[in-house]
Amino acid sequence: MRKQTVSRRSFVGGAAAAVGTLAFPEIARAKGIRLVPDWTPPWVPTQWQNTEEYDALAHLSSNENPFGPSEATIEAMTHAYRYSMRYGFPNNNIMERIANDLGMRRENLLLGAGSGESLRAVGLTYLGHDKKVVGVEPTYTTVYQTATGIDADVIALPLDDNHRQDMQMFVDTINRHYRDIGLVYLCNPNNPTGLPVTGDEVTYLLDNIPYDVPVLIDEAYHHFVEDPAYEESLKYVHEGRRVVVTRTFSKLFGIAAMRIGYAIAPPDMIREMRPYSTGSVNVLAQWGAGAAMEDLAAQQRYLAHNRRWRDQTVADLASFGYECIPSTTNFIFIDMRTEIAPIRQAFRERHQVAVGRDFPPMLDHLRVSIGNEEEMGRFMNGFEDIVVSTTEAGDGRG
Repeated sequence: MRKQTVSRRSFVGGAAAAVGTLAFPEIARAKGIRLVPDWTPPWVPTQWQNTEEYDALAHLSSNENPFGPSEATIEAMTHAYRYSMRYGFPNNNIMERIANDLGMRRENLLLGAGSGESLRAVGLTYLGHDKKVVGVEPTYTTVYQTATGIDADVIALPLDDNHRQDMQMFVDTINRHYRDIGLVYLCNPNNPTGLPVTGDEVTYLLDNIPYDVPVLIDEAYHHFVEDPAYEESLKYVHEGRRVVVTRTFSKLFGIAAMRIGYAIAPPDMIREMRPYSTGSVNVLAQWGAGAAMEDLAAQQRYLAHNRRWRDQTVADLASFGYECIPSTTNFIFIDMRTEIAPIRQAFRERHQVAVGRDFPPMLDHLRVSIGNEEEMGRFMNGFEDIVVSTTEAGDGRG
């Protein structure tokens, strides 16, 4: 799906920026690129007050591990409670453990409250009124929200006809607007489509843009990818390229509410980002993360469960005539062939199932996280009731 609408504004910030702006609308009209001067999220996060209502829901909206932390992780966090009243505490050597696991040095890491803090720190470091971020839509949008908060524009590229991120369009856009570009954002695999960018494609991107342009590669879902063409991007950090890789303990490891993640980058970039990060991660998160990293059996159990129920759900939906974009993650993106807002509401009200938010411009696609067996059963029952029976009735078959 390609967008054909163009948003325009006047820019302040020098002749180079003005020249880039003058050329932009023509390109945008031809290729569906949008210049977004004031990006706003298409949703408002729910603030929960009623625990009974919350607990009754099947939570298929936020791509979490439905089983939560493993027993070893809980044991480590329980142990860490003894330090909960302290400002300074033993941190379980979490930085060294992450660095060793990645084959990095401690100076390559910036710890944060989930990968979200790292994404914001990168945006605050490299964006500004005269420096734009280039990325696609739809995608994960923390960086875009950060840009809006500091008066930085978003150059939003459309996905290609196969819903993939087009590296040639990235290259062309970055080189054409080089002086205006502060950051390139690549979510890999992409959220909400679940599609990866191959290792060769990432290399092509980096090899064909100016060396000094920072590239942020968000690898929140890298653990789930089985595509042999996919490659993690740590090697570019080892090479000293201007690349930041962000990761989280919120998905595979089941401690989303603990808020811990990190950025990996060359030491000079870590130093540039550090002033924009609190570096404050609670003691339970640090101890839990260390234990979760080492619990390989728990990781493999969840990955196997996710693979089984993702593939089963995709097959069940196909039997009803609904196709999903091929996902390599812990969620699927379903082509509903109609706007999803009423469908989402019906799931919530009639079946107590929470499904994904809107992802403009793909407002006819529904993102569904892979939950536990009971939750996936509730989802498919709801789908048959809300979508299939309604369609059949409309076709005169109900």
